[in-house]
Amino acid sequence: MIEMICEMFSYNFIIRALIVGILVSLCAALLGVTLVLKRYSMIGDGLSHVGFGALAIAASLNLAPLQVAIPVIVVAAFLLLRLSENSKINGDAAIAIISSTALAIGVVFVSVSGVNTDLNSYLFGSILATTNADAVMCGILALVVILIFVMFYNKIFAVTFDESFSRATGLKTGLYNTVIALLTALTIVIGMRIMGTLLISALIIFPALSSMRICKRFSTVIICSGVLSVCCFFVGMCVSYSMNTPTGASVVIINAIVFLIFWAVSILNGKIKRK
Repeated sequence: MIEMICEMFSYNFIIRALIVGILVSLCAALLGVTLVLKRYSMIGDGLSHVGFGALAIAASLNLAPLQVAIPVIVVAAFLLLRLSENSKINGDAAIAIISSTALAIGVVFVSVSGVNTDLNSYLFGSILATTNADAVMCGILALVVILIFVMFYNKIFAVTFDESFSRATGLKTGLYNTVIALLTALTIVIGMRIMGTLLISALIIFPALSSMRICKRFSTVIICSGVLSVCCFFVGMCVSYSMNTPTGASVVIINAIVFLIFWAVSILNGKIKRK
C-alpha cells in the first residue's frame, strides 16, 4: 500500500490533481452543508449541466473552456436564484428549466460541430486533462471560495437556518444568498476537470449528508464534512490508480460507501439510546 502511494506521488500530474481535488473537496463540503439544509442541494447538478453547455460552445468555437465556463455558470447561478425567489417558480423547477435548456444547447453544439473527444473529460472527469494552467486557476478560485466562506460564516449560518428571522433583523439575506450561489458556481467550475460535470454534484451532497448522520452542530457538521470529503477524495484517487478506474466515479463510489456506513452507525446509535 505504501509502495503504491509512493509510486503515485512520483507522477507530477497526480500531485497536481490531488492538490486541486483536495481544494475542490473542501469547497464542496463547506457549501454542501448549507445547500442541503436549505433544500437546494440540486443546484450543483443544475449548474454542472450549464457547465457542459458552456464547455460544448467553447470547444466548438475553439475558445478556452474554463474562461468561457466561469462567467456562464456564475450568471446561471444568479439566474437560478432570481427564478427561485419568484413565487410562481420554485427552486426545483428553476433548476430543471435552466439545466435542461443548457444541456440541450450543449448537445446541439456537439452534434453540429462534431466535437466530442475533448468534452468526454469534462463529462466524466480526467486527471490527465488537468494542465498546469488549469491547476493554477482552480487553486486560486478554490482559495477565494474558502476565504469568502470563512469571512461570511456567521451571515451564511444565519441565512441557512432561519432566513425569515434574519431578514426581520435587518440582515441582507438576498446579498448572502447571492454569495452562496456565487461560491457554488465557482466550486462547480473548479471541480469539472477532476470530477466531470455529471459527477461534481456528488461532492456537494454526500459529505454533508454523511456528517449530518453523526454530528448535530453546524460547525461540527462542516468540519466533519470537510474531513470526510478530503479523505474520500484521496482514497478514491488511490482506488482509481490501483484498479485503473475513472477518478471521478471512484471518488463518488467511496463517498457513497462512507454515507452508508455513517447511516448504519446513526441507526445503531438510535437503537442503543432507546434501550
